[in-house]
Amino acid sequence: MEQKVSFFSRYKKDILAGVIVFLIALPLCLGIAQASHAPLFSGIVAGVIGGIVVGCFSRSNLSVSGPAAGLIAIVIGAIEQLKAFEIFLCAVIIAGALQLLLGLLRAGSVAHYFPSNVIEGMLAGIGLTIIIKEIPNAIGYNPPGEIAGMADADDGFVMNTVMTSFGHMELAAVLIAVTGILIMAFWQRLGSRKLKLLPAGLLVVVTGTLINEIFRFSGAPISLDSTHLVNLPVPGNIQEFFGQFRLPDFRGMANPDVWKVGVVIAVIASIETLLCIEATDKLDPLKRYTSGNAELRAQGIGNMLSGFVGGLPITSVIVRSSANINAGGRTKVATITHGMLLLVCVALIPVLLNHIPKASLAAILIYTGYRLCRPAVFRHMWHAGRSQFIPFAATVVAVVSLDLLKGVGIGLVISIFYILRQNMGIPYFYRRSTYSNGDLIKLTLAQEVSFLNKASIKNTLDKLPPNCKVIIDASKTGYIDFDVLDIIRDFAEWKAPAKNIRLSLVGFRNIYNVPGANDESEILADLVDSEEIPQRSAGDHKKLLKQLNGMQHVTMHGQNTNGLQEKTDKQENNAGK
Repeated sequence: MEQKVSFFSRYKKDILAGVIVFLIALPLCLGIAQASHAPLFSGIVAGVIGGIVVGCFSRSNLSVSGPAAGLIAIVIGAIEQLKAFEIFLCAVIIAGALQLLLGLLRAGSVAHYFPSNVIEGMLAGIGLTIIIKEIPNAIGYNPPGEIAGMADADDGFVMNTVMTSFGHMELAAVLIAVTGILIMAFWQRLGSRKLKLLPAGLLVVVTGTLINEIFRFSGAPISLDSTHLVNLPVPGNIQEFFGQFRLPDFRGMANPDVWKVGVVIAVIASIETLLCIEATDKLDPLKRYTSGNAELRAQGIGNMLSGFVGGLPITSVIVRSSANINAGGRTKVATITHGMLLLVCVALIPVLLNHIPKASLAAILIYTGYRLCRPAVFRHMWHAGRSQFIPFAATVVAVVSLDLLKGVGIGLVISIFYILRQNMGIPYFYRRSTYSNGDLIKLTLAQEVSFLNKASIKNTLDKLPPNCKVIIDASKTGYIDFDVLDIIRDFAEWKAPAKNIRLSLVGFRNIYNVPGANDESEILADLVDSEEIPQRSAGDHKKLLKQLNGMQHVTMHGQNTNGLQEKTDKQENNAGK
């Protein structure tokens, strides 16, 4: 008889991972709301909807959604411009509707056009950003006028804050953070399987809380006060709890500025979500694929609902998603659990959660950041070559010093430069064969020859030696740019006769309108001395032509033309004879 497995037994790791993500997301939701000049509860609302609603509709097993720090500047400006948070909520609803429409129009595939080196650079840059931004929390410094716990931010960092924090260190915070990092690093290396079932992140939170409570009850002066702990609003009754929800003022739908803000939020939130989904799939141990179109639809539904009940805009967030993966999450249960815990705990036990030190959460996030930017990632990209490493490194630096979108944009531009440069260098295959009556140079054009190949082909034709025989073969080419055809025509009509070059143009379609030239078999016949091989029929010429076409190609980049022209392959020489 088949034994029934309980829900908790089947999804135990996912539920425990959801607890860890909840503990990380809680201060971030509050921090982002405060930094956005919005009601604190609006950040919690966005976190709840991002976990439960988006978690249910999304096809991603690991992505965690919620309020994102990348939208802070937009939210601040929008609230100031629209003069009321309730009117701003209309823009959130509009943004969600546009995201839903983009998903239905299948615009989510745009994420597939981002090179992997840029995605890797984005992940490493976010990892470094997490570490840098969590240093103040880890050592017990709260910047005046700012909210701590902003590791979720992808808007760069202010080094002055980090350097200043070292002058305001709290011994208890440092002790809690160091202990937490050591637990995260070594917990999974323990031999006991039963101990490994307890998530390291949860142990970090419990240990940090106990350490500070011991200091507090013993009267130690190093104990952390409320400014270094999680700070949740505590409603006195159920009416006060529901009173924290805000409803939109639908009169804002008639305001053109509301629609402009909605479009901006939709575009930026969609790009961030697609990038984070792409990155999360890369981190997935099971290597599953998430549909960008389905994710946009899920995000659109989430943002529409968030706007209706007074929440901030929602995106998929890589920090919480990577923390989910590191904590052992493998299904949607982790994401939904984190959203349900946000709702239940904020409503029922905010006082208990307010005892958790921010340094414990900082330890979890610092280790998560290290996993994203560990040295092995940099070594791997370095060994991949310059064309991979430079866009990767540029993305890392730009994400850390600027923000996520600008960093990805800079990395993408540099990566495209290398792609274009590579395409410019390989428009054809080059082969040179030596026969008894001269040299034969054959250029076999690639399947597509664009205007980017113009300079390389022109440089090669200009450097061909005089008195040689040249074949330009376009039989395998589907497209040739007009500028390249113009260069070939000019070479055939003027430059080749001037250098006494016998030219054969093979495989060019009639629509290309290239001038007539010597037949390829005639050129081959002239290359073989009749005294050396007195009897050579037309069939022999065909065999020679077939042999020439079957020889191995030598790939040539436009910059190395002269060096290759000076080389003579003895094996090809013998074959030609």
